[in-house]
Amino acid sequence: MPVTENWKPKIVAFCCNWCSYAGADLAGSSRLAYPADVKIIKVPCSCRVNPMFILRAFEKGADGVIMCGCHPGDCHYSTGNYYARRRMTLLFSMLDYLGVENGRTRVEWVSAAEGVKFSETMNSFVEKVRSLGPSVRLGDLRCKN
Repeated sequence: MPVTENWKPKIVAFCCNWCSYAGADLAGSSRLAYPADVKIIKVPCSCRVNPMFILRAFEKGADGVIMCGCHPGDCHYSTGNYYARRRMTLLFSMLDYLGVENGRTRVEWVSAAEGVKFSETMNSFVEKVRSLGPSVRLGDLRCKN
């Protein structure tokens, strides 16, 4: 698919309820700009993000997926973000094997008081994905009858 000047990447952001989603809310209430192409999905904790959610997002047409959670050690569920970090490390190696470029996924730790960081993170992630161009959907990699 050729990239046009008007092309906007579809970004899915999984944000934990306690920190990252509150950081997104602070960014919005502070009128800090980040692209409207970022679709936020609120999850109770970053450890609740199953790798299948990320694979499904790519299958459904996402150009990039970012997972945001509490800073390590500050999780409201004690060790949830440690589990998420290990799970995402394994997922990134699997996505590399599947042919999904490295820059299309990202994990970021954003607290509720870091609205500026949330805005900057989303802006830089969207720019990175925009530079990579449209994603080859995972659904297109399956064998066709």
